[in-house]
Parts: sequence; structure tokens; C-alpha cells
Amino acid sequence: MQMFKDKRHVSAETRRLYAIFELLHTLADFVAAFSFLIGSILFLWKATETVAVWLFIVGSVFFCLKPTLKLIREVKLASIGDTEDLAERYRP
Repeated sequence: MQMFKDKRHVSAETRRLYAIFELLHTLADFVAAFSFLIGSILFLWKATETVAVWLFIVGSVFFCLKPTLKLIREVKLASIGDTEDLAERYRP
């Protein structure tokens, strides 16, 4: 089972799954970008530096989430249609 192969058009299920993960990936991009943008602006004033640091942390978490989402998507896409093989591996 090859990962990171274009399987998004194999079936309606893979298209739906791919669309959901693309949406989540884009959402993570926006949250990370706006966190860094607002955090950068807040660094202009001493009184808001703590909030700025927290926004940088939030942005960093969302930047880390992006490759995680991609990996989860690829694992899910790779497993679609191979459920019997997966069931055999996990049988007690």
C-alpha cells in the first residue's frame, strides 16, 4: 500500500475525505498566519508582549498540525479499500 499517491479521485468516499482534510489544512494555515500576524502587532507594545508570545505558541502549534493532518489523511486514504487486510492484522 503506497502512501502519498494521488487517491483523491478513486471514489466518492476518497473525494469527501480529501476535501475534509484540505479544509482542515487551510483552516490550520489561516489560524497560524493570523496568530503570527496579531502576535507581531502586539509585540509593538510592552503591555501586550505576553499575549503576543501566546499567539506565537498557538501559531506554532497550528503550523505543526499541518503535516500531521496530511499524514493522517494519507493513512486514511491508503487504508480505504483494504479493510480486510487491516482486519486480518488486528485479529487477536
